[in-house]
Amino acid sequence: MRIFDSAIVDALPRYTTPLIETHCHLDYLANEDLERAVALAAQVGIERLITIAVTPDNLTTVVAIAEQFESVWATQGVHPHDAKLYNVDVDSQIRDSAAHPKVVAIGEIGLDYHYEDSDRNAQIAAFTAQLEIAIASDLPVVIHSRDADQDMADILKEMAPGMPRKGVIHSFTSGQALAETALELGFYLGFNGIITFKNAANVRDILALTPTQRLLLETDSPYLTPVPFRGKPNAPHLLGLVAQTMAAIKEIGEEELLQIINNNSQALFWPRHS
Repeated sequence: MRIFDSAIVDALPRYTTPLIETHCHLDYLANEDLERAVALAAQVGIERLITIAVTPDNLTTVVAIAEQFESVWATQGVHPHDAKLYNVDVDSQIRDSAAHPKVVAIGEIGLDYHYEDSDRNAQIAAFTAQLEIAIASDLPVVIHSRDADQDMADILKEMAPGMPRKGVIHSFTSGQALAETALELGFYLGFNGIITFKNAANVRDILALTPTQRLLLETDSPYLTPVPFRGKPNAPHLLGLVAQTMAAIKEIGEEELLQIINNNSQALFWPRHS
């Protein structure tokens, strides 16, 4: 059974408070699933979705998707895996695209020392260059950080004072020290289906310590599918399952939590409309 099947969709939680999907990769869904994914997101109460750029090749793709659907927005940025591809032309393209009315953040940018698909120095250079674009464009950032806690903390401490919009460390799996640093600097932390995984107690511990006013919801679809559908490709309409688990961990009513997180998302990505 696929997660797009009606039986699964009909059984998903429904809320009166609109949900906002702050991090997904719609262009990584199968072509035949794109329109259905956006339609199902609306069906389960997701008001807005942000589809995330990660490579020089999909900078224009995510904007085109955002232009296609009223409920979809986009980011512009190069993931640390592809930092080796970052150059003057890519930098210029991101700067120009940052002014697009459907672009709400610079990202997914950051550091990943787990795989090191790009040299660490190249990652740091691309990350800091894109933080500068965010500052110049008055946009927040969407940050990826894995096994790079100290360098990430050092860079954020240096750059954050000049960043009026700050941003989010998405899919947070780092240590408590980085979480505390990010929160002190005014960043949000994003959580997804990982909080439903049996072996993710460390992530749930960080979530429990994070003030609700600094939380964001995401799926990171088609990755990190929440239990009980782990092992299948993820999609935005499963966001409510993440919300359920988050509310249980935070010991707060689901509707109350969603209203807070809705406000958080609006304040970060659409401040003129919040």
